[in-house]
Amino acid sequence: MTPIRVTLVALALLALLPAILVAEEAVLRMEIGDPARKGTEVALQLDGITDTLSGEVIAPAQMAAALADTGLLFIGENHTSMDFHIAQLQTIKALHEAGREVLIGLEMFPYTQQPELDNWNDGLLTEEGFLELVGWYKYWGYHWNYYRDIFLYARENDIRFYAVNTPRAVVTAVRKKGFRDLTDEEAGLLPPGEVDTSSKDHQRMYRAFFDEDDALHMTDEVLEGMYRAQATWDATMGWNAVKALDQHGGPDAIMVVLIGSGHVAFGLGAERQVAPYYDGKISSLIPVPVVDGDGDPVGKVRASYANFIWGLPEETAPLYPEVGVSLMGSLGENPGQIIQVGNESVGKRAGLRVGDVLLRIDGITIDSTNSLRKIMADYRWGDVATASIRRDDEEFDIELPFRRAAPNKK
Repeated sequence: MTPIRVTLVALALLALLPAILVAEEAVLRMEIGDPARKGTEVALQLDGITDTLSGEVIAPAQMAAALADTGLLFIGENHTSMDFHIAQLQTIKALHEAGREVLIGLEMFPYTQQPELDNWNDGLLTEEGFLELVGWYKYWGYHWNYYRDIFLYARENDIRFYAVNTPRAVVTAVRKKGFRDLTDEEAGLLPPGEVDTSSKDHQRMYRAFFDEDDALHMTDEVLEGMYRAQATWDATMGWNAVKALDQHGGPDAIMVVLIGSGHVAFGLGAERQVAPYYDGKISSLIPVPVVDGDGDPVGKVRASYANFIWGLPEETAPLYPEVGVSLMGSLGENPGQIIQVGNESVGKRAGLRVGDVLLRIDGITIDSTNSLRKIMADYRWGDVATASIRRDDEEFDIELPFRRAAPNKK
């Protein structure tokens, strides 16, 4: 199983964070999505933006001009790739410099955190105060520095942020119970109308990220619950983005939604879910590395994958170290129990195994995936930590050297 799939399976199953769907070569070329474009492929250009309708490679300023009649723009991301976030920031800058009123929707926060976002928007919080009060490592957990430049640029230029996600408990309830058995309170937190789970293309894409080697050996019932959760995320984030745009944007405003690539791919996620509620133009941008996770070049991408494709360098290790394990979290009696260990990860090379219970790192208790991420924010590549684990009723310590794996070269 690839590290991409490890992250996806754990997050989707635990309903702790929105699923990260970073497309691999096979998914990038699936013949699904927009009927007008799904029959063709376009070239991927490193550091260039391909307009998938025309096939032309353009610059950020030209893309901003092409988006003049777009009111809702979804930008897909890999949360731990700095290159993805640089592309997001360059897009926001290009739109702002073109004179657009820009609003930014954030997947990372449920709408209940909007008051703290407003305090940031109004310049009332320091960075440290914002991270603590908004619950950065509670609700998101990925290193602040991946997003810091976007937040600082936006505040300096009076570009406001809006939380577009829904409380995790609602998505968890949908995953476990389905839509019909939700309480009135839970159902009231969903968009009006029904969350659409009928798209065969979307179901096909979603299942393409799993294979027979998945460590959890998921049943069809589990996968169906996870798919409902994914569709719920798509629908609620799209709905809340449109609602914020209607309430706070002017007639020429553009809402730029920063969201995992799997929610954007082929227009089958948030875009499809929100289309019945929004009569303006919706567009999408997804950065794509020109080399896939197996070290093979990605020469072409299905034109229906997004309206714009931004070619990025080959992805290597995340900029900031990760243990590379997924935890049981709220599903079991031991939140720190490891349910997956990524291939070539720090944890794998240190000897961590599925079934181990991660108790502490350098003496700090691990009681959730988010607490692990908060602790990890203080480490850098080259550091060494001590992990206290329990295995088969025995407690002991192991060293965690934060060293990157050798690159995969053909």
